[in-house]
Amino acid sequence: MSQSILIVGGGLAGLTAARLLHQAGLGFQLLEARERLGGRILSIDASGEPSGDGFDLGPSWFWPDMQPALCNFVHHLGLNYFEQNSDGDVIFQRMSREAPQRYRGIRQEPQSMRLVGGTGAIISTLAESLPAKSIQLNARVTHVSLDGEGVVVQYVDASGSSHKEQAAHVLFALPPRLIEAKFLFSPALDYATAERWRKTPTWMAPHAKFFALYDRPFWRDAGLSGTAQSMVGPLVEIHDATTASGRAALFGFVGVPAGERASVGRDAIIAASVQQLAHMFGPEATSPRATLFKDWTDDPLTATADDRQAGGHPTPDRRPWVNGKWRDYISLAGSETSISEPGYLAGAVEAATRITTELIGRLSKVETHTFTAFTEASQTVGN
Repeated sequence: MSQSILIVGGGLAGLTAARLLHQAGLGFQLLEARERLGGRILSIDASGEPSGDGFDLGPSWFWPDMQPALCNFVHHLGLNYFEQNSDGDVIFQRMSREAPQRYRGIRQEPQSMRLVGGTGAIISTLAESLPAKSIQLNARVTHVSLDGEGVVVQYVDASGSSHKEQAAHVLFALPPRLIEAKFLFSPALDYATAERWRKTPTWMAPHAKFFALYDRPFWRDAGLSGTAQSMVGPLVEIHDATTASGRAALFGFVGVPAGERASVGRDAIIAASVQQLAHMFGPEATSPRATLFKDWTDDPLTATADDRQAGGHPTPDRRPWVNGKWRDYISLAGSETSISEPGYLAGAVEAATRITTELIGRLSKVETHTFTAFTEASQTVGN
């Protein structure tokens, strides 16, 4: 196939699309604005560096019984997974002036699973199967335009230099809201399309996660699962984040709204979170060996101004995401565009697989038609 494909976004959806194109023998170029692959998948160590045995600052779980296609995908990549720890009692914190209450834990149904090595393992495995020359990091797309030959994508590299790539088709493996906010389209998107993209919530964008790392999972010794819920905060939902290798940690979703988080500041939230863990799990929680904090609202490659207000979860929508003049030239394949699992890891794989398979089929027909026309013309000339 001679058709050129450009993928914008090097997260799970983008890498899944790249893998399918590569397996089909179709050349591609992938542009990723960050200095790393993974997008909202980010597994890091105690020092904050990406790690093969890291803590998940983005998504942590998947559910094989509910998401069999993703489970098969994980198996096909040769990755292992393990159960989210739920053995032991749970804690509920109702009011600040009351002691936290302890209740008997109930086994999760369906059981949440975590990848060995963190969710970053799926990113590194996919990346290893792709030609390095086809992936460019630190490539921040700014403009997308149509010309007589196809699509022209303009991007800026780490040094600030501007570059252009031309392609027959561009596959955007990004949240619709982010595309609408960050890229200038020429010709402009029609109003209905732009408005729909802007109103689609971006998964993870309004949220922040906090981790406290310890030498051992001491809460298990006390018969606690590490699971807790709080109406006090700042953490509203807490879980055992100990890795498959035994690196102990508790993590929580920060319930403080984005605007207030910005006003209070990172250090104050971390200090209050550690104090809360000590109140709920005992004095050993007072002195973590390290803490990790990620506010996705502060990440300009994830969130827009619209994400500062927590919105709902994206919902399945089978309507076309691209209309008008752009319909034959670009596709959307981020998790939010999934017709079955929008906003989940499974959604990223589903959307990328569906859209890329359709694209490969379409380009194959174009190539076949072109070859047939060329053959018939040659025969006519020969006669």
